[in-house]
Amino acid sequence: MSPVAFDATLWDEPTTGIALYTRELYRALATTGLAMERWGASRTGEAPRGRGSRTGWTLAELPAWLEARKPALFHAVSNFNLPLLRTRGVPYVLTVHDLVPLILPDTVSPRFRWQFRLWLARSLKVAQQIICVSDVARRSVLERFDVDPRKLHVVHHGVDHVDRVPAPDGTTSKWLDAMGLDVPFVLYAGALDARKNVELVVRAMEKLFDGGVRIPLVMAGQRWFGSGPIEREIQRARDRGVDVRLLGYLTDPVFYGVMRRASAFVFPSRYEGFGLPPLEAMRLGVPTIVSTEGSLPEVVGDGAAKVGPDDANTLAELLNHWLHDPAERAKWAGAASARAAKFSWAQTARQTASLYADVR
Repeated sequence: MSPVAFDATLWDEPTTGIALYTRELYRALATTGLAMERWGASRTGEAPRGRGSRTGWTLAELPAWLEARKPALFHAVSNFNLPLLRTRGVPYVLTVHDLVPLILPDTVSPRFRWQFRLWLARSLKVAQQIICVSDVARRSVLERFDVDPRKLHVVHHGVDHVDRVPAPDGTTSKWLDAMGLDVPFVLYAGALDARKNVELVVRAMEKLFDGGVRIPLVMAGQRWFGSGPIEREIQRARDRGVDVRLLGYLTDPVFYGVMRRASAFVFPSRYEGFGLPPLEAMRLGVPTIVSTEGSLPEVVGDGAAKVGPDDANTLAELLNHWLHDPAERAKWAGAASARAAKFSWAQTARQTASLYADVR
């Protein structure tokens, strides 16, 4: 039987959630006995490998490869990335993660927003089955595009990849200590992206500071499109004396080492298609607070506390309560672990393979 051709164009990117989804889903599918091939990875994929831009490879080279190789199906895993036309005898499966450029248009460039809408609309049309990573993502698609709802299926991410990351070795632990992460701290992880609503965490930490609570806010993530105002907000808080530490991009062992040490994890995003960072923190037993927006309530369930995206007062009160009440913190840590245990990549792969079977 012909193998499944799996879109690996983001395989070699270390920092994005979609890249992690690409790698983890492929690995989990490979364990089910399906014949799988990675197509389009720039360095580590099987042939055919992508050349030049992802868009150029998909539009110019992929159709010819599909016609020549005739795989069992082609699965595009990154919101679009399908050829503009169907290939006879090769069904298409598409994963939609989010509609950020359409829901929060000011967070991306006008050019990217235009490209996103155009290509996604075409990909939704030519795909035989469409995976949405949350019910929120599914509803977002149905509200904005004319697509048969019977084609759209919700399949959540796993989170047990966290278990495979080795604990920090002695050198890493010493580095974490040297960075001052041997004391209680609040953690945010993610890009300094306007939609992530990082300002809410900064304002809450200022309120704690004004109340006499001196605790660092640690941020693990990179600059992003339009991050200038956020960086100015952070600097303003620092000028007042609030301890805000920007760690930038970290390798997995270091990143999860930081996460394990956090007293609380805060992720107040205004919109997520899924929202993996809070689930990762929950998997590690870290008490977690998310916003009431997007898919976050769907994903975290009763395993994390929730605050409105503009409610810095409630966020500050929650953090203050947790920091001074070990029993309350332990209760939320237990709830976090219990909820995160329900998400596995094996389950994601089983549901995905079932959809493959429907189109083959």
